[in-house]
Amino acid sequence: MRFAIILLLVLVFACVIGSLIPQGYSYSYYYSAYSERLAAIILALNLDSVFHSWWFVLITAFLVLNLLLCNIIRLPSLIKRTKAYASPVILPNSFPKAGETIEGVYKGDIQSFFKTLGMKSSSGSDRHYAHKNVIGVWGAWICHIGVLLLILGYSLGQMTYKEYTVYGVPGEMKRIGDTSLVLSIDDFEIGLREDDTVEQYTAVITVYNLEQGTEGKTAVISVNNPADLYGLRFYQNSTGWAATVSVDKEGAFLQESVVCAGDYLVVSDNEDLVIYFNAFYPDYVLIQGYGPATQSSSLNNPAYLYSVYYKGQILGMNVLLKDEVLTIDDYTVHFTEPQNYTLIQIKKDSFTFLAFIGGLVIMAGLFLAFYVQVSAVEAVECEDGSWKITATCKKSNMAFKNKLNEVLTSEPKGEENNV
Repeated sequence: MRFAIILLLVLVFACVIGSLIPQGYSYSYYYSAYSERLAAIILALNLDSVFHSWWFVLITAFLVLNLLLCNIIRLPSLIKRTKAYASPVILPNSFPKAGETIEGVYKGDIQSFFKTLGMKSSSGSDRHYAHKNVIGVWGAWICHIGVLLLILGYSLGQMTYKEYTVYGVPGEMKRIGDTSLVLSIDDFEIGLREDDTVEQYTAVITVYNLEQGTEGKTAVISVNNPADLYGLRFYQNSTGWAATVSVDKEGAFLQESVVCAGDYLVVSDNEDLVIYFNAFYPDYVLIQGYGPATQSSSLNNPAYLYSVYYKGQILGMNVLLKDEVLTIDDYTVHFTEPQNYTLIQIKKDSFTFLAFIGGLVIMAGLFLAFYVQVSAVEAVECEDGSWKITATCKKSNMAFKNKLNEVLTSEPKGEENNV
């Protein structure tokens, strides 16, 4: 157990590091965010991908092995303890001594005594024995099994976890990462409340498997209401603005594409020239000392913030209002048709079910450990016809002790029962 605690502390420390250091970035990012030496240390120790690093997997494997061996070591004693509670009355010295022991004298009918306690006795000639809730002794052990399953489910899930992001406007079809699946965004709607605040984002999607023909699966997804298709889970994550960006060259149409804010368009006949769509303001206003902003989500005064790059160097940045155009030598760039795009997050975790089962097992173990209290009672007949009562229960089982004392003092026959 001491070793398990050390492993848990190391894992907690690793999780804190993984939360504080941004994960999955390149050396240049860590170099600019920290320093050259720290960036080298981060990459050398896999701190840029803590939860997939070899040392995190190794620590987790040791913890799983440790928990498994702890449970195996405890198994014989638990079996022995269970048998002790369930021992038949004919065995001498079989009464369990674990927990807190209570003794008393009872002078009433012994079967009524056990019935009042909610127990069914095993009868002998002059000795009766009963037990209740023996399964409660397994509570902590079952809880540890649940922790083991939870860690396994999380660890295996992290090692096999895949995540993709697809964003676009209705009518677009996007390939899902390195899979054979294609996602079609059929429709997207933003539900607003009366005060013009967002209530819900809802998208209608169809997913096609290129290896299985042209027939796809359609689903409606919204925030907190994902859909499961082809073994993947699709989440409606967020939204933003997109616009149709068209380029003319010397007055003739050259190209047109829907570009989302934060994305860019490469000029088709000049790959060194890039138009970057920085942001969109549906109700544009320029605030002194702050910069461009929007007064509302309504398209009252649409404006487009853009940047122009040539061979990786920025040529300029500005805001285009409605009907304004951007001219770059022989090229004319138009921003039109603003609309909302949907960002859909796609995840695959094949071991979520194992973590879910682990959580259920933990809850069951906690219930057995704290609410299913083990108790046992032995009654031995004395020469005067009274019964010597010996009871045992798990520590702090006040409900059972109070009930037992109540029964022992409730039926005075001759002399008063005493504890």
